[in-house]
Amino acid sequence: MMSVTGITGADAARTMNVNTSAAAANVDDSFQAMFAKVSAAARDTLRTGEAASIAGVSGDTSVQNVVRAMMTAEQQLRAAIAVRDRVVAAYQEVSRMQI
Repeated sequence: MMSVTGITGADAARTMNVNTSAAAANVDDSFQAMFAKVSAAARDTLRTGEAASIAGVSGDTSVQNVVRAMMTAEQQLRAAIAVRDRVVAAYQEVSRMQI
């Protein structure tokens, strides 16, 4: 008699769907955590640039340190703006899709 392996009941399909949902939730959590980490780093870089600027005005740090901090902050801000522009463009593209 020939046996068929790999076929299980309807519960297996339900379990697979639950596991897929759990995997999607993990992906969402990791993206959310990554995005939060990147935005926190950008915020800290901008605050560092601002603090260096204030220290430069008061004469507590050199002009080179102020320029370096401000250039880093500007680069971080440009990257954040580029990401924002890409997200807006993707949203607009999705909104134009026919349903």
